[in-house]
Amino acid sequence: MHLNEFAADAGPLDMTALDEFGSLLQSASDLGIPHSRDVRYVSRNVVVNHLRMHLLEWGDPAAPAVVVLHGANQSAHSWDLVSLHLADRYHVYALDQRGHGDTEWVRDSDYSAPAMARDAAALIGLEGIESPIVFGHSMGGMVTLYLASTHPEVARGLVIVDVGPTVSEAGTRIIGNFVSSNREFDSIDEFIERVVKYDPFRTREHMERTARYNLIRRIDGKYISKSDRVLHDERFRQMRYEHAPRMQMDDVRVISAPTLVVRGGESNVLEPEGAAAFVGALPRGELVTVPDCGHNVHSQNTPGFLEAVQPFLASLDGARV
Repeated sequence: MHLNEFAADAGPLDMTALDEFGSLLQSASDLGIPHSRDVRYVSRNVVVNHLRMHLLEWGDPAAPAVVVLHGANQSAHSWDLVSLHLADRYHVYALDQRGHGDTEWVRDSDYSAPAMARDAAALIGLEGIESPIVFGHSMGGMVTLYLASTHPEVARGLVIVDVGPTVSEAGTRIIGNFVSSNREFDSIDEFIERVVKYDPFRTREHMERTARYNLIRRIDGKYISKSDRVLHDERFRQMRYEHAPRMQMDDVRVISAPTLVVRGGESNVLEPEGAAAFVGALPRGELVTVPDCGHNVHSQNTPGFLEAVQPFLASLDGARV
């Protein structure tokens, strides 16, 4: 049983007509995030690489394009506050990546970053998205790096959030252990209680708003994460770690697009040394650190994240003119 609404067929669903949108506006106001209430915000389904994929679309279709890619075990809605803010100036595409959110699960369990990069490239081609700025967090950041290295003509700029070729194994293990040990819940409140203990940066009110996008109610009444079950299996995660392609530091040297690396000040995933080496390897890279947040920078300190990326976006828009 779905806890949030999304497009049921090929036609768009106006998300601004739902109660969910009013809750999002309240969150933005509470955090002091500039935004407009009069915004185009729709849910759509498209078929990409034989998969039905769900996306959220924000803003004026004539505006410059932004594509945002979420992290593992999250969804396009993890970018809602950022998308709402950017929609005043950009046409934002937020994709539920394969096996996540309201997108179809894949039959062969190929959830590698290269496979997801092929999805993103196909979506950009299908939708005719011209020269977008691509944002990617964690898993979505690695997808963005593969996209930029294999399709250098696609993006005019990249924002990579708290990930890189070298990350802390201890930090990623903590995240993996939390995911593996929290597979099902008797109630939404139980889920929120566990996340509150795990994530000290977000308020309970924020988690209550976003919980519906991360969970689905199973037929037996249990609540489970809205992502393919295989992604929660420790053996699969170990197999993917051992066999899936992994981007090396030398691989990013071919990325020609201007790239902003955003690190959470309290992150235990992208450590300062790894971030510095990553930016040093990028031909046109720069680094910014956002305080008062960990790995989930854009959701744990959304105002700080937006403040950090604004100069970079302005430089790209100035170059476009």
